Amino acid sequence: MPGKAETVCRSCGRPDPVVVLSLGTTPLADRLLTGAQLDEPEPTAPLDLALCPECSLVQLTTTVPPECLFNEAYPYYSSVSETLLRHSETNAEALIRSRGLNEKSLVLEPAGNDGYMLRNFVRRGIPVLGIDPSEGPASAARAAGVPTLTAFFTRELAGRLRDEGRMADVVIANNVLAHVPDLNGFVQGIRTVLKKSGIAVMEVPYVTDLVEKCAFDTIYHQHLCYFSVAALARLFPRHGLFINRIERLDIHGGSLRLFMETVEAPDSTVDNLLKREKELGVPETAYYLDFARRVGNVQEALTHLLTELKGQGKRIAAYGAAAKATTLMSCCGIDGTLIDYVVDLNPAKHGKYM
Repeated sequence: MPGKAETVCRSCGRPDPVVVLSLGTTPLADRLLTGAQLDEPEPTAPLDLALCPECSLVQLTTTVPPECLFNEAYPYYSSVSETLLRHSETNAEALIRSRGLNEKSLVLEPAGNDGYMLRNFVRRGIPVLGIDPSEGPASAARAAGVPTLTAFFTRELAGRLRDEGRMADVVIANNVLAHVPDLNGFVQGIRTVLKKSGIAVMEVPYVTDLVEKCAFDTIYHQHLCYFSVAALARLFPRHGLFINRIERLDIHGGSLRLFMETVEAPDSTVDNLLKREKELGVPETAYYLDFARRVGNVQEALTHLLTELKGQGKRIAAYGAAAKATTLMSCCGIDGTLIDYVVDLNPAKHGKYM
């Protein structure tokens, strides 16, 4: 199985982060199969969650190579979600107004997917560049008029863009930081391509929302890290970026929108969240061990309910062939004996098997 055991923190490098939750060995999320592939061996990897006592970063202890996860078969297309389209349009319009963006600006987006965000700037005549490693979404972005490179965003790629004079007024990086094996290289890359007067805007799922809602199904191999403000406040300054404002969002079960600049000037939103995390015990192991206990209760209750319904002769359908469904099904022992079929709006997933 492709997978590398990590023995040091992905952010600060401290040895031996403390395992706080084990979800066993699970299949890779978003690996939907055709009928012809059903007899092939199913790739799996350990899904264990650990906390770094030094910098508070919550992270997986195993890294599956990105090329195994984000390839030509990657089925996630952001534009399928009307909610995400509205969310992104509102974000883009606010950035255009607040930053005074025009035809002389450049907006750059690592992990631009199918152009769902950058097309809002293209419509206003603002130059953009998308970067995405999956050819399917990248091709869809180009077809929508969004210039897009098919590549992983790395420190090296950022250096080439800088040397070509493609420095960004705005870097947008939504729901990508958790996917990156080399956190420090990615953040350094953002700083490399960002103008000194520019701003980086990033959305990440918030670990406190995950814990408080017991949303353990959002833990899967693409998501290598689960961020608190405390952990992020240690990561970014290492590379000359400072979190100066934070918005809490409902999207993806609870997220943070971070506004980062090259000069440190945090407002009250940053300090308030850091204070709240300390009060909740977010940097402490006990916070996550209680979460692990509640995860076990959910697993037991859900498995019991589905087994009972099946015993009554009921048919059960699942709505949404999402990546998180792989974790839920695997950890709760849910398979074709309990679920009759799955439905999803995304045509790229139709006719496939989970």
